[in-house]
Amino acid sequence: MKPTTWFGMLLALLGIFGLAIPTFTTSHHKDVVKLGNLRIQSTEQYTHVVPTALCGGVLALGVILMSVGRYRSR
Repeated sequence: MKPTTWFGMLLALLGIFGLAIPTFTTSHHKDVVKLGNLRIQSTEQYTHVVPTALCGGVLALGVILMSVGRYRSR
């Protein structure tokens, strides 16, 4: 298979994954107080949202690239 087909497959999988799980959370640890060997830390959580239109566009682009890769290999 051509690299175009592989790249299309990767984009299609990322698009499907983004549509299946549109939000994810990351956490950040931060030192609030540092006094000698004593440290007090705070954990902040951030929620990120992946736009549905972006995921759909990536999925469509992946399908198009897979089709182009298969068409050119004939």
